[in-house]
Amino acid sequence: MRIGLLTEGGDPYAPGESYLWCDRLVRGLTGHEFDIYALTDGTHRAAGHCPAPPPQVRRVRRAALDGPAPTGQDRRHDDRHRHPARRERRRFAQHFGDLAAAFTAPGTQTGAAATDPATGEADRFAAGLYGLADLARDTHLAALLRSDDTLRILERACRAPGALPAAHAAQVPDLLAVTDHVSRALRPLSLDWYGGDGTPGLAAADLCHTTSTGPAALPGLLAKRFFGTPLLVTEYGARLREHYLARATTPLSAPVRALLAAFRKALAAETYAQAALITPGHTRTRRWQERCGADPARLRTVHPGLDAAPFAAVPDAAADDSATLMWVGAVEPAKDLVGLLHAFAAVRTAVPHATLRLIGGPSDDPEAPGYLAHCRALAGQLFPGGAAGTGTAARSPVSFEETGGPAAPTPADAYASGTVLVLPSRAEDFPRPLVEAMFCGRATVSTDVGAVCEVIGGTGLVVPARDPRALADACCALLRDPARRARLGAAARARALELFTTERNTAAFRGIYLELISRAPARPAAPHAARTPAAPRPFARPAEAHVPGHWAAPGTAARPAARTPSWAAPGPHRPAAAARGDRT
Repeated sequence: MRIGLLTEGGDPYAPGESYLWCDRLVRGLTGHEFDIYALTDGTHRAAGHCPAPPPQVRRVRRAALDGPAPTGQDRRHDDRHRHPARRERRRFAQHFGDLAAAFTAPGTQTGAAATDPATGEADRFAAGLYGLADLARDTHLAALLRSDDTLRILERACRAPGALPAAHAAQVPDLLAVTDHVSRALRPLSLDWYGGDGTPGLAAADLCHTTSTGPAALPGLLAKRFFGTPLLVTEYGARLREHYLARATTPLSAPVRALLAAFRKALAAETYAQAALITPGHTRTRRWQERCGADPARLRTVHPGLDAAPFAAVPDAAADDSATLMWVGAVEPAKDLVGLLHAFAAVRTAVPHATLRLIGGPSDDPEAPGYLAHCRALAGQLFPGGAAGTGTAARSPVSFEETGGPAAPTPADAYASGTVLVLPSRAEDFPRPLVEAMFCGRATVSTDVGAVCEVIGGTGLVVPARDPRALADACCALLRDPARRARLGAAARARALELFTTERNTAAFRGIYLELISRAPARPAAPHAARTPAAPRPFARPAEAHVPGHWAAPGTAARPAARTPSWAAPGPHRPAAAARGDRT
């Protein structure tokens, strides 16, 4: 079947997590064709050579969410539609008014399945969203979204009775910021990704698979709305939660943050309402999705899959008195390396020969360099012998290293050099280093954040976050008991190989793809875009249609019994008398 894979945040075939997720999924599902549609922000495109996509990727199409809208990607970019007519402006005022009124009012019910019992009409957010999508087929929507009408409509919605308290306080600069963000989020409505005029697009897809409930979900919603294409939503982190956290650290005003959060929540709820199936990566993401209105009956947890092959050669931790603690990850304040250093100071008191290796990788956090310098200074204060890399002559029990450096050229080498992995994070989504250490058969000590307990099960020690004393006690318990470390490490390796491999993740999505397409065997032809007539549709005919013989239509008399059963008769080219047998 043909899959439309919708991604957001970066180039799907450039280094980064977006590339890794797409690449693992696409390469594992060799029996399907993929069209990848990527919304980029202009900052993730890698310079130089990018890995070539596998053969099953038919095309990769990209569109930028930042910067000016590229006219070549707008469905209506000719000169006739540069200045919308009065009729289009009235339609825009109605549809954008519905959209703005829906997300500026608190407690607004969202989701296309929601209806008003009195009028039977769909909720205003869905009506406004799909009305704008229809309008984008006839006129230049981007020009309307940048017009003064947009600002006036949003201001009217914010001043209306029942609007959010923060919306009432919004000033003109705040409204300008909101309209700018919303217009960029709605840019996929105007893209030429939907087919028509003889060009292939999402109209030819058998299934849309989106990796977010943000702007990347909009093409999937339109394909579902106009073509009946099933929509699958996969989130390995709660995108709405990430949006809340990101906006909290930006210089945007409180009204802007509140209005953008309300818009994102309404869009997420509509995406969940339209999705045929939602696959969270772990229980924490599942709880966020349920809180945003996702139907629990359509939620199915699919854990992220990691490649276990690079760690297969790492031997089990030796059951001896070695005492090397290690931490692996991106250096940033949320990882709480300061708490780990304080905990290690207590560990050194109980286990004097213990050492700590901090192996850091690249981080997108702008505070990472300053935080690393602070941790080095703190290590120098806690261990006066000097911290590695500070230029002092004495050897320190704490070493700061980099992934790919001489001491740890590969992640497998990093995990092989340690006895116990310590994960002291204050916040964590899916703990990738924890799973990699489990692949290597290492015992672990982690804080109870994110999906840690779900991942570790009973194969490691878990302590409260922000508690250096509890962290130190757990580390000392494992360092003093080599046999226990070996048992936990072996159990951790078995658990990781059973639940978190790429093969298991790929097999889960292979079954989900077949399940979803089998629920929609024959969709009507798209009214706004031509489908390829020669492409066979999976499950378009039931299996009984291939059984030879004549089948009576409902309401018709059954054929009289014959000496030779009808289903055993030869093909239709043989005369009926010959098929019944010559009784002369």
